[in-house]
Amino acid sequence: MKIRFASILVVALLVGAFAFAGDASWTGYITDSKCGAKAAHEGAAECTVKCVKEGSKYVFVNDADKKVYAIADQDKVAAHAGHHVSVKGSVEGDTLTIASIDMAPVKNSK
Repeated sequence: MKIRFASILVVALLVGAFAFAGDASWTGYITDSKCGAKAAHEGAAECTVKCVKEGSKYVFVNDADKKVYAIADQDKVAAHAGHHVSVKGSVEGDTLTIASIDMAPVKNSK
């Protein structure tokens, strides 16, 4: 019985891992690596740009779980610094490779 449970658990984990390997879409904020999730709100664009000019990298903060992802192609997101965006792409580890990026509706803070 323990072996069967362990086998089912391993299969479930592998299926979950493969699900993240393909293209998917997320909504969140483009912030900087210094501030991360703390800057995932409207009005942080100026601070994000300043921190990147000082050496930080752009990151993506997922709305759903506040997880911070490094961004593989920094140039794709520069115009969206501090913005609420919808991205499509793939994740490998903690790095997001963006295929497309568009503005998303502003989150309601209530």
